[in-house]
Amino acid sequence: MARTELRLDEHAIEPIPESDRDSTGPQQMWIWAGANIAPINWALGALGIILKLGLWDTIAVIVLGNLVGCALFASFTVMGHKTGVNQMVLSRAAFGRRGAYLPATLVFLMTLGWIGVNTYFPVKVSMGILGQFGVPDTAVPNLIVITIIMALQVGIGTYGFYAIRTFEKYTVPATVAIMLLISIAAWSQPGVVNWGLVSPLAPGERFAMITLLTAAIGVGWGISWVTWASDYSRFVPKSQSSVSVFGYSFFGMYVPVVWLGVLGATIASVTQDADPAKMVSAVFGGPMAVLVLALVLHGPIATNILNVYSATLALLSIGVRVRRMLLALIVGAAGYLVTFYFVFAPDFAQAFDHWMLGLIMWLSPFAGVALADFYVKRKGEVDVAELYKSPETSAYGDVNWAGIVAFFGGLISGWFFQNGLLPVFQGPISVHLLGGADLSWLVGTLVAGGLYLALSRKPAVAMTAAAVPGE
Repeated sequence: MARTELRLDEHAIEPIPESDRDSTGPQQMWIWAGANIAPINWALGALGIILKLGLWDTIAVIVLGNLVGCALFASFTVMGHKTGVNQMVLSRAAFGRRGAYLPATLVFLMTLGWIGVNTYFPVKVSMGILGQFGVPDTAVPNLIVITIIMALQVGIGTYGFYAIRTFEKYTVPATVAIMLLISIAAWSQPGVVNWGLVSPLAPGERFAMITLLTAAIGVGWGISWVTWASDYSRFVPKSQSSVSVFGYSFFGMYVPVVWLGVLGATIASVTQDADPAKMVSAVFGGPMAVLVLALVLHGPIATNILNVYSATLALLSIGVRVRRMLLALIVGAAGYLVTFYFVFAPDFAQAFDHWMLGLIMWLSPFAGVALADFYVKRKGEVDVAELYKSPETSAYGDVNWAGIVAFFGGLISGWFFQNGLLPVFQGPISVHLLGGADLSWLVGTLVAGGLYLALSRKPAVAMTAAAVPGE
């Protein structure tokens, strides 16, 4: 009997049985494309202009940096496909049964922040468009828009994976068409793009700013997705090749991130502003504004339904014993409050830069440890049953100190090579020896991965076919 495409997802963090792994490569592509066809990527592209880089400098960072970042992300989707396990439970192999509570807790806090960041954009753009029809940008209209958007994304995220993939499958093609119309409208209007915009910075300062932008929105953007990549690829059947899972996931993220990033950079080359509401008001109006509104309402919903879903899996992965659907409602309420911080922040561009650099500080060493553990130490083979055993009996141990020490070693090493806008994000090697160049993501990843392999010399746990006990 045929199974309905849209059904309640009753899975939590147990491995997805093969009978329920019915997602396809194209569906995975739609999921990641939908999550990235969002106004946030306009602002990501605009950041380069705001930070005094030239237009072509910014485009190069977006195009080349995301080749690396999206490849790192796609390599994590392969982990979920091979095991049927979500990312934070998989991290138990590297960090230990309860040692993995550390990254899972950080993921939960990160998803709350992302819910606020992503909801900021449709609220601001919606208010900018509604302002053309006489609606004032005051507290009450903002509250109404926030509430409507949050209700939609929490509802879909609560229903689970099957609702997420159905939403993306049927809405992404339409948003791609709208995005194409918007791009043509923006790039065909005279005076919208200053193609000759060059950086006023001295060569050394320009190079430092390019590395900073690469860390924040080039490589860093792909890295920011690695902690929940497997949450969705675990639904792809083993009969599909890992190469296809990697490819569909890579292009699903890379194409919209680069496309919208370049669009944001080109518009900002004239507006000199990263505020999406001002960018839209400066370029679009009349009937086109309605299409922009449809796009900006879809983008954050498509992104935040992933945040809501993965936040609940992170909580379940640290032992919270509450039904996933109830946790999703709690996550939505917390994300609702976080949204207000970003909506009413006096300088969003600066707040967002601080937010991204703070994420990359810990995401890079996490990625280094997880990649070294899965691909180098275990050669892609994980004993799934041992991931779910008690801390006292699991072959992966209670706390794997090799993973914990490597994580913090990478974190500290990355900080030495970081150069953010706040003094706390300005490491001495970057500031005093590298002229402000930011190599934090590279150093954090390599040091954490190398240190983990050096400290973790005992043989890896062998793959078994043992049954997985319930959590």
